[in-house]
Amino acid sequence: MESRLAKELHLATKPVAILLTNEKPEGALQFQPGRWGCVMAMLKAASRGKTAVFNRETVGCGGGGVGLGFGNAFHASGAGDTGGIEYFLSTGRGEGYPEGEGYRKTPELAACFVGNLPIIDLPYTYRVFKPLDQVDPAVEEPCLVTFYVNADQLCGLVVMANYDRPDLNNVTIPHCSGCQGIFIIPYNEAQSENPRAVVGMMDPSARPFIDPGQVTFTVPYKRFLEMEANIPGSFLTRSTWNKLAERLAGIPSEVPAGTDVI
Repeated sequence: MESRLAKELHLATKPVAILLTNEKPEGALQFQPGRWGCVMAMLKAASRGKTAVFNRETVGCGGGGVGLGFGNAFHASGAGDTGGIEYFLSTGRGEGYPEGEGYRKTPELAACFVGNLPIIDLPYTYRVFKPLDQVDPAVEEPCLVTFYVNADQLCGLVVMANYDRPDLNNVTIPHCSGCQGIFIIPYNEAQSENPRAVVGMMDPSARPFIDPGQVTFTVPYKRFLEMEANIPGSFLTRSTWNKLAERLAGIPSEVPAGTDVI
């Protein structure tokens, strides 16, 4: 399945389809059961042409289990050793426990953060990350599509996500883990009448697994198809975007008239 959005944005990597299935794809990358790994490393591999698969035993960490919709699996991330997820995300529990991550000011606020996550336990054995151009929509249907983008590309996607809506708030940037930002939060959005796109990787712990300057942009598959269909006649076909498209393509362009150059 080809994406015109990917072409217009001059993506350096492939959009990634996220699928729910009970059948394990052959030859897919997969963490070893019980071994630590970051879900975002697998997403990066999928954006470069590989297929990756996860089940409950191969999510890499308990947080990955939560992020990929395998229920409240925080206990499997060693939360007992860290003194509890609310302490691990905030201040730490003190001597004998790992340093807290400092992502919330207090354990109480961290507990509220966890309580506000749309934690779900979906009845599918596998979550699959697959390059979108390897998806046959006549055979399988993704639930979500994720792009790795830089600032210019993010600009284009944010405008497209608002192009056919009357309001201003059709993209959200939550603070959450990398995997929560590409699965459970966008999946939760997909259940609404007017789902928002989700900008992710506002997670210092996961950012070392992607290139500097990149973020993720994830949309429900249905919304992705709407955005693709809206390209003709949109700003992506006009001169203003052409200036950015040339920059994304590495084509030198003249500085617009009236622009100060220091």
